Amino acid sequence: MAAEPYQDLFVLLFAAARLAVWLAVFAAVFAPIERIFALRRQRIFRKEFAVDLGYYFLNGLLPGLVLGAPISLAVLAIHRAIPGGVPATIAGWPIWLKACATMAVGETAYYWAHRLSHRIPFLWRFHAVHHSAEELDFLVNTRMHPVDLVWSRMAMLTPVYALGLANPVRFGDGLIAAIVLIIGSAWGYFIHSNVRWRLGRFEWFLTTPGFHHWHHTRGGKRRDCNYASMLPVLDRIFGTHYLPNAWPERYGIDEPMPDSLAGQFIHPLAPPRPSLPAKDARAAGQ
Repeated sequence: MAAEPYQDLFVLLFAAARLAVWLAVFAAVFAPIERIFALRRQRIFRKEFAVDLGYYFLNGLLPGLVLGAPISLAVLAIHRAIPGGVPATIAGWPIWLKACATMAVGETAYYWAHRLSHRIPFLWRFHAVHHSAEELDFLVNTRMHPVDLVWSRMAMLTPVYALGLANPVRFGDGLIAAIVLIIGSAWGYFIHSNVRWRLGRFEWFLTTPGFHHWHHTRGGKRRDCNYASMLPVLDRIFGTHYLPNAWPERYGIDEPMPDSLAGQFIHPLAPPRPSLPAKDARAAGQ
């Protein structure tokens, strides 16, 4: 029994080391292209770089510790609402069809979770932390309040597990959801990156920095567009797509936000609440 605390510490240290390796990989990929193909000239160690680095490790370690129980309860509730033949039918699908369906279901669930984070004041209080970044680069992808992270991950994974598209207990099925999640996470680093790349016709099929930077704009059509993580067709279907040839002039939010990790963690938990932009103001800025 005495060895258990040391085992837990070893697991935590191993997870942190794994995150450090992935950070080195992401930095090796994005740091050079953000210098060579920079949209805006900014320092690598920009404002609040250390804060986002803290979010990277915090949010890399947190989901596995807190998501299991709420997702299990949500899956049980959904199982009671859907016919039993649906998961049974899906179980017989080939793995490639399961992978495609997992992407479609997970992305659609994320789209609506993300959109609700902008529409519901309580959720916006936490999501505003992500939008408070005034300079964008690949590491901003990790700037998420833990409550915001748990909400979006739970909304994305619950229907995937409930429909039987993936099973976290069985390695083979759980691997499908893990791969989809890893791909989506890696793509998130790209769409936040400080690069001026436009992908031409591919922007019809995949989100890009140009697409997502408009979601972070401060002023104008501010943030009420481009909610999709990877599939911009969702924004076209639901009427929130916006992609001009220009780039946003500035990023961030109008509400006050502390510039420390601890301050940003506490800020959404206490009044005053950040306010959503008024509908009339959004309309006037379009």
